[in-house]
Amino acid sequence: MGISCDNVPTNIAFAKQIRVSGYPLLSDFYPHGKVAEAYGILRTGDPLPGISERAIFVVDKSGKIAWKKVNELGKQPDNAEILEVLRKL
Repeated sequence: MGISCDNVPTNIAFAKQIRVSGYPLLSDFYPHGKVAEAYGILRTGDPLPGISERAIFVVDKSGKIAWKKVNELGKQPDNAEILEVLRKL
């Protein structure tokens, strides 16, 4: 699933723009950024306070974080790296 600090209408528009279906996008809009804050990825200072870092968390079957990676905002995550982590689980 994807989680962003954007509101629900923005997530819906984003999903339509990139033609994503079957991939849940959740809103961390209210109370603003509480999920991002709990995971330690909410930006509180410049630049761009109030948004989350671009981060990926892989959660195992027991609910524990098995892997995480924080990327620069403009950098796309390495899908091959993520798939390798998932294969190892």
